Amino acid sequence: MSVIEINGRKIGDGYPAYIIAEMSGNHAGSIERAKEIIRVAKEAGADCVKIQTYTPDTITIDCNNEYFHIEDGTWEGENLYSLYGKAFTPWEWHKELKEEADRIGIDFFSTPFDNTSVDFLEELGFSFYKIASFEMIDLPLLQYVASKGKPIIMSTGMGKLEEIEEAIEAIYKTGNRQLAIMKCSSAYPAKIEEMNLATIADMKQKFHIPVGLSDHSMGSLSAEVGTALGASIIEKHFCISREIENPDSSFSMTPEEFKDMVNAVRTVEKAKGIVQYGVEKQEETNIKFRRSLFVVEDVKAGEVFTEKNVRSIRPGYGMKPKFLPDVLGKCATVDIKRGEPLKEDMIRGWHE
Repeated sequence: MSVIEINGRKIGDGYPAYIIAEMSGNHAGSIERAKEIIRVAKEAGADCVKIQTYTPDTITIDCNNEYFHIEDGTWEGENLYSLYGKAFTPWEWHKELKEEADRIGIDFFSTPFDNTSVDFLEELGFSFYKIASFEMIDLPLLQYVASKGKPIIMSTGMGKLEEIEEAIEAIYKTGNRQLAIMKCSSAYPAKIEEMNLATIADMKQKFHIPVGLSDHSMGSLSAEVGTALGASIIEKHFCISREIENPDSSFSMTPEEFKDMVNAVRTVEKAKGIVQYGVEKQEETNIKFRRSLFVVEDVKAGEVFTEKNVRSIRPGYGMKPKFLPDVLGKCATVDIKRGEPLKEDMIRGWHE
């Protein structure tokens, strides 16, 4: 299983989950609120804040026919061009927001949606990129992003297996293999019962690269389960308050909720631990209470051991219970009192 590195932080099996707070449109048109989101996300335990780099004109066209209308879901009744006009992060903010993130010490990156946005982010010195689920099938865009030689985190929502394979292959053809992929359900909000988080383990097995979870469900349960199943990255939409209305607020986490999720994820990681067999440190004081062979009736030297005078009982100071069949029928070498643990040197002919 490969590991990628972002700003000196290793991401993959054996490392803490990299937790991303997705700002998206939760700035609601205010650069000061956008800066506040960056600061509060850091306080809530996020490793990174993500924005999106597009304008209505770089992601769609201003057209009002039926193809550009949203008929159901969170944005029912919206026109695409109008929706993106409400949600986009102005490009003139990017430099200032990146400087704010650098100032407080939190990673900051973006999702580009066309080549011009990639070029713009390159000029600003962004060090890694996100590919959105809806753009995963745009192989020329993927290759242009990959050509910059920087780490990529790619969401795979709606992706058929062959589409994910094509996307990965397109990125690898550029020579860039710094790639992590994200299990994602591209519904807003996503239903818990349709998350199919078992796919995370399958993706890890199939692709041998870090796999994360881009989670649009409400609450932290999916993030916790995803972590337990091996997710190396967790991404959740983040807002100051759902009372500040914008296209993303209804399915975004508040600071308190996000902090609780981060704590839950870190607790899951502790519980998950490592592959461990045998006596754990916390069990060391209890090992003496395992079963073992004890003499349960007084036995004289030369007397035969039987099922009446030797039993497997707690505690664990005697021989292992697996030796009982071999002990029965042998003779004692010494007098043994009831309640004494049976030892090898008490048995005539043991191991001779």
